[in-house]
Amino acid sequence: MISGKWKPLILYFLGEEGTKRFGQIKTFIDKISHKSLTNQLRELEEDGLVERVVYPEVPPKVEYSLTAKGNTLLPILEAMCEWGEKNMDKRYKLINPLCD
Repeated sequence: MISGKWKPLILYFLGEEGTKRFGQIKTFIDKISHKSLTNQLRELEEDGLVERVVYPEVPPKVEYSLTAKGNTLLPILEAMCEWGEKNMDKRYKLINPLCD
């Protein structure tokens, strides 16, 4: 459910920052393509980890947030983040340092 290059980062961002629109997520993860973000969000929604809410406005307003199931992953993602920071060496570079 969280395989893929960007899913953990998307989940962590939504968990820490709350409900966000597509453009806000795209701005945060600036290296992700529009297509990849769309696909990752769709898969997370299909797996019940992210909720997508469409508001009937012109232009349409769409917001993404974690579901209760998605929130249960936050402690795991935090532990992975901390482990990564402790075990990172010069071969790697943090692209979005989020660990507390």
